[in-house]
Amino acid sequence: MKIARVFPRRTAASPNDDLAFFGPPPILTLPEVDEVHISVAFTYDMRRAEELAYQWEQVGVPVKMGGPAFNEPGGGFVPGMYLKRGYVITSRGCPNRCWFCNVPKREGYHLRELPITNGWNVLDDNLLACSDQHIRAVFDMLKQQPKHPEFTGGLEAKILKPWHCDLLREARTKRMYFAYDTPDDLEPLVDAGRMLQDAGFKFSTHTMCCYVLIGYPGDTFEHAEKRLTETIQAGFMPYAMLYRDKHGQVGAEWRKFQRVWCRPQIVAAKLK
Repeated sequence: MKIARVFPRRTAASPNDDLAFFGPPPILTLPEVDEVHISVAFTYDMRRAEELAYQWEQVGVPVKMGGPAFNEPGGGFVPGMYLKRGYVITSRGCPNRCWFCNVPKREGYHLRELPITNGWNVLDDNLLACSDQHIRAVFDMLKQQPKHPEFTGGLEAKILKPWHCDLLREARTKRMYFAYDTPDDLEPLVDAGRMLQDAGFKFSTHTMCCYVLIGYPGDTFEHAEKRLTETIQAGFMPYAMLYRDKHGQVGAEWRKFQRVWCRPQIVAAKLK
């Protein structure tokens, strides 16, 4: 079955094959398809997705809508289907209940391990919460890939263990991301930084990175900068992640603040 996948916006993770689209159907060049899937990752793209669904219905084939924005559990992972080839998901769900995260609401509070497929950019919700056997199998897969692995889905500092650090080093990890979202994340982040440095990772390579949530209700620029600075002190390159409400709205001043703290070159210049 030939399925056209349609996305409200293009991101670095979007598929780039001939059946991936980011707007209305190209009537003159559209290949013959059996179904159209409108894939929606963010709730604030729902209106745009509905407009696209209406436009694609004119093609005359069934149109289905789905994706994380619908808070429906994800199924099995098919490489290249809704994410660019190279991106891979080997498990779904997370046992944590962070107030700002929809993963537990969508996937439930029980983590599900999936069949492992090929890829080098791991997007699991919480890979380190998986069984030891699954984690080791994932790293065995990563060693066979043509590119060094990246963990852009994020790794949880408080459950990082020395043997995880050894696997990350042996796989010649290019990038790994942790998170500093709430005050209780700091101490585990500091401990994780020490473990990773003991395993041979250095801050200067920018391999050790950390998402830092900013701009949420009650946050201030002073508090946000303090968390970002603490992230550096823990040994990680910070990436400011701007909180958005369900409508995708953010303040202009927070956008400006984020731009300074999400580019390694600017952060490095600040450090000098």
